[in-house]
Amino acid sequence: MIVDTLDQFEKYVSVNPLFADIVKFLKENDLNTLEEGKHFIKDKDLFVNIQVAVGKTKEAATFETHKRMLDIQIPLDNNETYGYMPLADLPEATYNDEKDVTKYPGVVAETFVNCKPGEFAIFFPWDGHQPCIGEGNIRKAIFKVKM
Repeated sequence: MIVDTLDQFEKYVSVNPLFADIVKFLKENDLNTLEEGKHFIKDKDLFVNIQVAVGKTKEAATFETHKRMLDIQIPLDNNETYGYMPLADLPEATYNDEKDVTKYPGVVAETFVNCKPGEFAIFFPWDGHQPCIGEGNIRKAIFKVKM
């Protein structure tokens, strides 16, 4: 997991070859003005999903992991808290290959990180994450990046 401010994102381009495309996309687009839904940048290897999530309590938010993609989660208009737990510490659960997600209902994190607009969190396949913890609606951008 990586947490930082968006103005530092360019320093992470060595983490994944597609991060350079994200830097370019961020320079050419205002995430706050993009319509809800998926915006494909490099076909299915890199896209951003703009969505409005309803904030949940720590107990109601669901843990998830992905095998093929990493998530870059960016709250746009409201703070968002993420629970974190290493994949190795999560219980066995069924993987949905079509959606590239494993859900872990009922698991609550011991570690939480809060991001505000202008910040981001990167979750790798080995990072269990519990998104959408917060109050009210959370407009957010989620970059899905092929590993």
